[in-house]
Amino acid sequence: MKTQIHPYWQPLYEGFEFLRNPEKAKWGKAYLRNQFDLFGLTGPDRNEVFHLFLKENGFPAAGELNEVIENAWDLPEREMQYAAMELLFRMRKQADIQSIDLYEWLILHKSWWDTVDYIAPNLVGNLMVGFPEIRNVTIEKWMGSGNFWLQRSSLLFQLKYKAKTDSGLLFDLCTRLAGEKEFFIRKAIGWSLRQYARTNPEAVMAFVDKTELSGLSRREALKHLK
Repeated sequence: MKTQIHPYWQPLYEGFEFLRNPEKAKWGKAYLRNQFDLFGLTGPDRNEVFHLFLKENGFPAAGELNEVIENAWDLPEREMQYAAMELLFRMRKQADIQSIDLYEWLILHKSWWDTVDYIAPNLVGNLMVGFPEIRNVTIEKWMGSGNFWLQRSSLLFQLKYKAKTDSGLLFDLCTRLAGEKEFFIRKAIGWSLRQYARTNPEAVMAFVDKTELSGLSRREALKHLK
């Protein structure tokens, strides 16, 4: 059954529809391994339409935010999921301790790197700063879930922390996941270490030297250190 568009999203959906490009949509769908339909918008066009939409419509009421976001997630075109993430980022100061449940739901539905890799550092990462008391219990839950997208998110939520990165936690998570065969885990280990190496290269070098990592994780971690 076709998902009904929430009234809040209707103007944005119509704006995206007006610029639909079947050729680019076909290419984009193939790039995402034929998992999602697209309007086929360029990044600049999508951002321009979204900016105008927000200017004219503002934010949804706090009480209907989850409903609005989940509706965008249920729509077939991937750009609607991107719009939902951007909306949440712009409303991040209004997030509360319950927001982690929504973020987890988003990570687990229509999961792919293009959404997960935005949600983890931009939404989860920001929330953990505002509500540090939920960090450890959330990360332990995700690490024990057996779901590699949640585990990848555990590795990536600190990507933008720079000097505020909890290196002990980062290295512990990398160690615990080092034996995983999943590509997206191995890649995330390397990415998270490479990013922290911009702040503390010595610590990353020391960790990589003493830890048995996959070749992919090691190469990614040391990419800018050689």
